[in-house]
Amino acid sequence: MKVTIVEYSSAWSQMFEEEKTRLQQILPSSAMVEHIGSTSVPDLAAKPIIDIMVGLTDFTQADGLVLHVQSLGYEYCSQFEVDMPFRRFFRKENAGVRTHQIHMVALNSEFWNRHLSFRDYLKAHPNVAAEYAMLKRKLAEQEWKDVNDYAAAKTEFIQSIEARA
Repeated sequence: MKVTIVEYSSAWSQMFEEEKTRLQQILPSSAMVEHIGSTSVPDLAAKPIIDIMVGLTDFTQADGLVLHVQSLGYEYCSQFEVDMPFRRFFRKENAGVRTHQIHMVALNSEFWNRHLSFRDYLKAHPNVAAEYAMLKRKLAEQEWKDVNDYAAAKTEFIQSIEARA
């Protein structure tokens, strides 16, 4: 499998805002919606998939929200709960190409805080974001069994940033 990394697009923040507006119509008013991942960092090359993190004040509401998120065109991927029971994962495609992903977790959980810290660190340190982009481009040149192997290859770098953040 080949991973595609593209240059940053200012359209990504608009795509996130549009989806955030749609999500806020079906989520509890206490839910927080954040743009995470590489598409949330200005000037960072990325896979062109908008990563959205939904934080719930009461995670027991998550399963009751699945049908609502699906009504927005998302596929619910319950198989990932084996490894991450604290997260509900959804993906959306357009003409067979993934465009959005949602990670629904407990607000202020370790997952929530870690992803926001990583994003914010990259935003505040463009030189580190550039290093990350170089790593991603180098890894994208390789053939991968699946996208999880590509993600695992970035783990050491990501963890080193999380330790600094």
